Amino acid sequence: MIELEDVEAAAQRLQGVVTKTPFLPSRVLSKLTGAEVFIKFENLQFTGSFKDRGALNKLASLDAAALKAGVCAMSAGNHAQGVAWVASRMDVAAVIVMPKATPITKIESTRAHGAEVVLCGDTLEEAAAQAHQIARERGLTFIHPYDDPLVAAGQGTVGLEIARSGVPLDAIICPVGGGGLISGVSTAIKALCPRVHVYGVQSACFPTLVRGPKPEARGATIADGIAVKSPGRMTSRVIAARVDDIFAVEERWIEEAVALLINIEKTVAEGAGAVPLALLLRDKDRFAGKRVALILSGGNIDARLLSSLLVRELVREMRIVTLRIAVADQPGFLASAATLIADAGANVIEVHHFRSLLSLPAREAVMELTLEARGPEHAAEILRRLNEAGYQAAFAG
Repeated sequence: MIELEDVEAAAQRLQGVVTKTPFLPSRVLSKLTGAEVFIKFENLQFTGSFKDRGALNKLASLDAAALKAGVCAMSAGNHAQGVAWVASRMDVAAVIVMPKATPITKIESTRAHGAEVVLCGDTLEEAAAQAHQIARERGLTFIHPYDDPLVAAGQGTVGLEIARSGVPLDAIICPVGGGGLISGVSTAIKALCPRVHVYGVQSACFPTLVRGPKPEARGATIADGIAVKSPGRMTSRVIAARVDDIFAVEERWIEEAVALLINIEKTVAEGAGAVPLALLLRDKDRFAGKRVALILSGGNIDARLLSSLLVRELVREMRIVTLRIAVADQPGFLASAATLIADAGANVIEVHHFRSLLSLPAREAVMELTLEARGPEHAAEILRRLNEAGYQAAFAG
């Protein structure tokens, strides 16, 4: 277990090195969700996540011999970067073992901080086994990403800063993977603000700490930073004692939360960092009228994934739509359809013209037009105009 004095000691070690990140209200998200929303922007740490805090607190506790020998860690990305950066600052050699599917941006960022990166295994558990073996063979100190009292205490300084912000909260929502962050946060909050509820949130693909019957962890999640099959022993005890409840959210809500944070807060959140907002969006009634803090734990998302998520959100909002139009295979039909769409105030961004489908008569064709619209009503208006002009048009499934 860890206690408040451990978190306060960590805060002293971190002072002047780790960023005291902004804790700000969001008027738009408050209006959208019905809660009074505050965000703790841990994506503004130097390496883009709260992991800097735990890594620094742990390395600062090592003696000279351990620092000279070097350290080893396993991570899907953020802990890797935190350990690599802190080790570099302290002139300590670091070996980081990462699963082979780790996003390239996290791998390259870890290497950029001077760490030796070893890619091994398909899961964190496989990477952990390799990291422990390397640590034994080379005499390195293993830095666990969450199941370590010093790491959790360092991460708990997030909660300490929230508790001392002067904002009277009803609840804090915190991402949960292995449980290090929420262990530290709940320790600080329950000691200083015992009336504040602390809630954890996981991906529904990895609901390992959700209370009650536990479904098998499976499936792919964009919240790779919390895709942990085995939470820590120490963290599990702290969570059981100090966390009010833990929920799991589905992927569609995580995607929406990532998009909203960019479009509303103009800030980048990785999937794991967006899950608190995902829970708030899904369970609005639970938090309506309450003052709620969201811990945006990190912003290290792969650029291609982020691009895909933003496009998918535009499709959900019907700001990008695809129309399928059956036409006579004669010159001029595409041009006239495009003109009609332009007159309706939309922009065609992609065209596919199918002539050789055997389900069609030889003198007919199908066009699929992907276009930008202003939303559902505008898209419906475009479809109506096309059909009134004699086209056989429908939204593509």
